[in-house]
Amino acid sequence: MTMPQTPTSPPMPPASDTVQYRVVFGKNDEVVEGPDDAVVVITVPAAEATSDPTSLYMRGVLKASGSTGALFRALRGGEVSATLTRLASRL
Repeated sequence: MTMPQTPTSPPMPPASDTVQYRVVFGKNDEVVEGPDDAVVVITVPAAEATSDPTSLYMRGVLKASGSTGALFRALRGGEVSATLTRLASRL
């Protein structure tokens, strides 16, 4: 008889999960960070960039194109929140 496995933490994003971030301040005014060939592109209005990115995604405020799996891994890793906040401050 085999015992069920203990749940483990979800895997961290593979190195191939590149992300491009776009924080939009207005028409033709956005800050972009990340490669043009990223696996997932995350776009959010600057006014919302300091909010929880998972909540923003669920509300349809944070837009993402590309791999949904890569998006979820990035959201789980916590990097998305820090990066969006930094870009929204235009530093």
